[in-house]
Amino acid sequence: MSALTRWNPFRELEEMQRRMAALLDWSPFRRSTLTTDEETITVPEWSPLVDISEDDKEYLLKVELPEVSKDDVKVTVQNGTLTISGERKAEKEEKNRRYHRIERYYGRFERSFTIPDDAEPENVRAEFKDGVLRVHLPKSEKARPKQIEVKVS
Repeated sequence: MSALTRWNPFRELEEMQRRMAALLDWSPFRRSTLTTDEETITVPEWSPLVDISEDDKEYLLKVELPEVSKDDVKVTVQNGTLTISGERKAEKEEKNRRYHRIERYYGRFERSFTIPDDAEPENVRAEFKDGVLRVHLPKSEKARPKQIEVKVS
């Protein structure tokens, strides 16, 4: 006796989308070969998260780069654009280890930001500590607010 299976029309559409994405290798999502057809877990391509703040003296970019080596990160300034690029390398497979799920993204990344007009791109400095890259983009002297003393006569 065969079991009854409930028909889900969307499962066929998902399967067609999965096959087309594999054919074109274009999908912004990837599926692990360790997931079943019933599992709908998808993982977006990795792009490091960035916080940008400013004070009177500078702009500060904080970039989360967990498990990325300092040597694998590059900060460049060119034509009014600040670019942070690098690579998170995959762990080497061990013979006695079986992976049940791999959801973290490995590979190259790149983030680009337009440098504000009041910044000094020639004085950019970066520091890397505890998986966080801090990029300091100082403001020009002209852009900094000046306090003017008001004289009473």
